[in-house]
Amino acid sequence: MDIDLTQPKMGFFTDVTLCIGCKACEVACKQWNQLPSDGYALSGNSYDNTNRLSSTTWRHVAFVEQMDRETPAASRWMMMSDVCKHCTNAGCFEACPTGAIVRNEFDDVYVQPDICNGCGYCVPSCPFGVVAVQPKAGVAQKCTLCYDRQKDGLEPACAKSCPTDSITFGPVDELRAKAQARVEALRERGTEVRLYGVDGEETKDVGPLNAFFLIPDRPEVFNLPPKPVLPSRFQPAAYTAGLAAALAMALVGAAVFRPSRERA
Repeated sequence: MDIDLTQPKMGFFTDVTLCIGCKACEVACKQWNQLPSDGYALSGNSYDNTNRLSSTTWRHVAFVEQMDRETPAASRWMMMSDVCKHCTNAGCFEACPTGAIVRNEFDDVYVQPDICNGCGYCVPSCPFGVVAVQPKAGVAQKCTLCYDRQKDGLEPACAKSCPTDSITFGPVDELRAKAQARVEALRERGTEVRLYGVDGEETKDVGPLNAFFLIPDRPEVFNLPPKPVLPSRFQPAAYTAGLAAALAMALVGAAVFRPSRERA
């Protein structure tokens, strides 16, 4: 795939403090990408009936309830629209054996459905639990950041449908500047917030995220890993352990068979 070096990285900035949980982003994503319904069963988890990101849910609005029984006025009900993070160092990209997962000209991590063989290696390699194999189609699926709409100069369906601008789309550098200004404005009002995926522990392995978040609490509260780790980090230790095991087996074999040769 030819890369236009003048094309800026494109991504999402999701401001959790502006999300009202309307799920317009979920609906717009499913409609544009022709993804099937997840059914209408009640999950028992607030108003969340999709529960998590999946091969057929590429945007998921999580409902986070923090109830304070001693000080009810301090209770909070927060919503966050989660999505693929389009990591700089993507675990799915590293694990794909067929080259089906690529970075497109917008620097987004994109699964090519005509090349994917559905092996599923990318699924456990994603530290965010984003990628999943769609059983019927037999291929891995996740957010494409509406690649087809971007090629036509349109913003992704979820950002287009968001009524509060909790989800904004654009050049990543511009979004980061906007996000930092928003953090400073909120802190001046006494609201403690932080950015997730721009700079911090979460960027050590996966690098800065092209889809990052402004959150008013710890990452774990929103089911975001505080220190996402790539499987490749464990490769040196795994190779060392394998080599040590092979040497131990060789020594045992030599000890077992040497007396037999001497008797022969």
